[in-house]
Amino acid sequence: MFSRHVHQELSAYCHGELSTEAMREVSEHLIGCSSCRADYDQIKLGVKFAELLPQVQAPDDLWQTIQRRAESRDIPRRSFHLLRPRFIAVAACLVLVVGVAGTWLYLKETSPFWEVVQLDGNPQIGKKGIKQKGRLSRGQWLETDGASRAQIAVGSIGQVEIDPNTRVRLIETKPTEHRLELAQGRLSARIWAPPKLFYVDTPSAVAADLGCAYSLEVDDKGATLLRVTSGWVALQLKDRESMVPAGAACATRPGVGPGTPYFEDATQDFREALRKIDFEEGYKQESLNSLLAAARVRDTLTLWHLVARVSGDDRARVYDRMAELVPPPEGVSRDGVLALNQQMLDSWKGKLESNWGNYSSPAMKALKKAWATGLEKYNSAQGQK
Repeated sequence: MFSRHVHQELSAYCHGELSTEAMREVSEHLIGCSSCRADYDQIKLGVKFAELLPQVQAPDDLWQTIQRRAESRDIPRRSFHLLRPRFIAVAACLVLVVGVAGTWLYLKETSPFWEVVQLDGNPQIGKKGIKQKGRLSRGQWLETDGASRAQIAVGSIGQVEIDPNTRVRLIETKPTEHRLELAQGRLSARIWAPPKLFYVDTPSAVAADLGCAYSLEVDDKGATLLRVTSGWVALQLKDRESMVPAGAACATRPGVGPGTPYFEDATQDFREALRKIDFEEGYKQESLNSLLAAARVRDTLTLWHLVARVSGDDRARVYDRMAELVPPPEGVSRDGVLALNQQMLDSWKGKLESNWGNYSSPAMKALKKAWATGLEKYNSAQGQK
């Protein structure tokens, strides 16, 4: 993954001009970098507007005219008076075109509903059963009982399967944001769009996808469990964020927000200690002792997040264990990490990530291929609009 910013790659990324591997790396960087993500959002919106502008053939003598005027000595004095009225008219037209284009884009590309397919039983939309297919509009609830399942087509960016005993609501669907609310139950999402387009609100966090596959489960108390099978997902609540890669999970609790992500093959002692640290007030030192003792190299995913969530001597102990497992790269100091220097933390994270997953395994290669295929479908669908 990129440990530096990716501002220069964003235009090519937005146009699908990077390799599959580079696309994945930029996607993964965007989930954790607010600066690059803000630039990407601006570029994405600009591209949408630019696509709507008509292509007009320039006059054959346009360049010669520009050259002649540029070579004229009195261009500053004459051209200002000559072009001022024309410039004002052109500028006014451009503002009008952009405004109309933005409105047209919103109305054309924003379907007010999502298609729902009945998989089993009798799923209901707004308390009315659907037969084979239905439409979920903004504000409507889709509900399944113990014998029902359904599948939602999220525009052209992916699919969501709804398990039995689940309630979901369509909150928003527009070119820059697609959002569901999962009140209770379980859903499985497979999204192949660029990052930060699909969100799921739960009672204790917001899941933001990054071209991925994952499941979300909400119990009757509002606690949520995220499991990621491909790509990355960010769990967010206010200023608290957990970045969860493939093979990892993360729990949330109402009033607390996202816990600390962990790989599901971590030991039981490690996961139990983490649960106490995340969700029990005034966790005891033996919990941190157990977690640090059971930590493997791969568990630096958890330790990296935990550095900012503990303080004082506990933060120093987490740092020392992480440095023992994977020494920090050049330029990353102990004092800097303990002071939560974000640049140093990001630099170390770039090194740690090579230990978080086996990206050369056959299973991971298959997932990457599926992701690339989905992305091609998304880009093809966008090109046909």
